[in-house]
Amino acid sequence: MFVNLNINPAGRLRFLGELTALAETDVLLSEFKYNRGAEIFGEAEPAEFVYQVIDGGVRSYKLLSDGRRQINAFHLIGDIFGLENGETHRFTAEAIVETTVRLTRRASLAHIAETDVMVARDLLNMTASNLQHAENHMLLLGRKTSLERVAAFLLEMDRRLTAAGIMALPMCRRDIADYLGLTLETVSRALSILHDKGILGFLGQSQRQIVLLDRPRLAELDL
Repeated sequence: MFVNLNINPAGRLRFLGELTALAETDVLLSEFKYNRGAEIFGEAEPAEFVYQVIDGGVRSYKLLSDGRRQINAFHLIGDIFGLENGETHRFTAEAIVETTVRLTRRASLAHIAETDVMVARDLLNMTASNLQHAENHMLLLGRKTSLERVAAFLLEMDRRLTAAGIMALPMCRRDIADYLGLTLETVSRALSILHDKGILGFLGQSQRQIVLLDRPRLAELDL
């Protein structure tokens, strides 16, 4: 489970950061750094902590029975993840790049929520946000063409990542493909089509820095 706080950049680290003021209630906030590709937690492991991305990025995924990887979500700076409905994690979480996360015990949040209406409301909002993301992702995978899927992904990242007019993607095209349920070649071809149409431009050799040149035309593909 995760919630994106980037809609309000000024409050990006608000939720877990506010808990530092509750030290007298034995709430402990810790920070850990993970190298690229390092596992933060594994599928079916006990869900003891709630996490927030301070720097870098995280992908949550599940390995399917045929060996394919399905990425469920990308957790970017400010996102909170790892709050499960059950006692174990349903997905594996890995650092996409060198990443710093802040974490606190899930039991501590539950204890505070019993007496703090604001925290209880935030937890409810997180649950609603997670449900909305799951519904949008299901619609994206089930009903859209490959070009529409890539367009929808770029618009999502534009809302969450773009700074100074540049969208700096931490994830590679393989990650994007596994998130969209497409092949690597299909994602690359769709990006090339959008580039040739003048909808986006690339910066850098890795082409992970993207400039959206025509957002209205890109949005038309996501109808």
